[in-house]
Amino acid sequence: MITVSGINVDLGSRPVLADVSLSVAPREFIGLVGPNGAGKSTLLRVIAGLLAPHTGKVAFDETDIASLTHRERALRVAWLPQVRPVAWNLIAEDLVALGRFVTSPSPYDRCGPADRAAIDDALERAGATPYRHRPVHTLSGGEQARLHLARTLATPSRALLLDEPGAALDIAHRLSLMQVLQDECAAGRAVVAAVHDLDLASRFCSRIIVLDQGHVVADGAPDMALDAACLARVFAVRRNAKGVFEPAR
Repeated sequence: MITVSGINVDLGSRPVLADVSLSVAPREFIGLVGPNGAGKSTLLRVIAGLLAPHTGKVAFDETDIASLTHRERALRVAWLPQVRPVAWNLIAEDLVALGRFVTSPSPYDRCGPADRAAIDDALERAGATPYRHRPVHTLSGGEQARLHLARTLATPSRALLLDEPGAALDIAHRLSLMQVLQDECAAGRAVVAAVHDLDLASRFCSRIIVLDQGHVVADGAPDMALDAACLARVFAVRRNAKGVFEPAR
């Protein structure tokens, strides 16, 4: 589905990604992990076609993503950024309806039956149905985060790219979020999510990619990618006898 080949990115005079290559297949749930500043957000933006690399390319089904129109790209890849400001005080269901913009550029009540069904389903799976009729600016940060997740789920895209989707959520909703993303993969989508919680990533993701200083340093099943050596070298932590993370000594 997605092939990333030899990506290099410099921001200013600082190298952020160095010779990054990877592939993403349908039904994969990839957890992108690494310390702050490792390059996770930059890599997701490059895969989404929002940031052009200095060298290398991203292809979707062997087509260079840079050659796609905005509509063609939106049918393939959906993007949920880390920072999600809402300039207008939209009604919640109309914010989620933006996820259907590529098929129906309309507020919820003007969408067709298929688009409304997709929006209703996304609201339900994101746990946002109870406040679908409220103005967005009256909602808490966690409630807004669930709406943005619903907007992403409502898209017709075949791959979902999410940057710290659970950052504003309580633990119950983080667990629910990861289960929803796992279900999306089971239904045929590919998911790549930047995740800081290594326990959640290990529990739900089918594959872990570890970034450190712009390099891919591990890529594989969770127990292989996050082995003791990687945890100590990249994150300066280890698991104690109870399986709890603690500073490496």
